[in-house]
Amino acid sequence: MVIFNKLVRDKIPQIIEGNGEICEFAVLDPETFAVELRKKLQEEVTEYLTSTNDENAIEELADILEVVHSLAKTHHVSMADIEKIRRKKLEVRGGFDRKYFLISKK
Repeated sequence: MVIFNKLVRDKIPQIIEGNGEICEFAVLDPETFAVELRKKLQEEVTEYLTSTNDENAIEELADILEVVHSLAKTHHVSMADIEKIRRKKLEVRGGFDRKYFLISKK
């Protein structure tokens, strides 16, 4: 028996059982779900940071984005609302296109 104790995508139990294996899972309450989503975000970011090629990095970015979509729902906000905030910050503070690396400030 392998113990995971982690949040998984909705179809994972079906996939496991479709492979002839048995799995145990629980449905989380909203508060626990929010906590586990944060852990999942950290997991996906770590996987992105340790990816060794573009293909894997892109897969991990997609996973990060999926978690962000779910996190938005837990905060009762739409991705469109988050995008509006992102664009406002882009307008006021800029993006990262110029690749500036701040060394010091006096």
